[in-house]
Amino acid sequence: MTADRAPRPGRRIEVDEESVRKSLAGLVLTIVELLRQLMERQALRRVDQGGISDEQIEKLGLTLMALERNMEELREHFGLTEDDLNLDLGPLGPLLPRDRPP
Repeated sequence: MTADRAPRPGRRIEVDEESVRKSLAGLVLTIVELLRQLMERQALRRVDQGGISDEQIEKLGLTLMALERNMEELREHFGLTEDDLNLDLGPLGPLLPRDRPP
């Protein structure tokens, strides 16, 4: 290690295990939430196009509701809010749409 790259005394990075765990959980849940919302939009598109039966619509609706409940439970478990999962992409805006379909 060169002299200009040597670690500076007293400039230690403190890493809190709980903070790291919560950040990692937030990142994973953000990806899961993005995929869940994409699946929900695709399902609504298929329903609107009339390509699936009433029974399939019922199963799809129940599955999507269960997924949403599971996400709520996971957010609660890790102490995260919906806003915590919505990454700010700068000029592109938020990752997850703020106005969700009914």
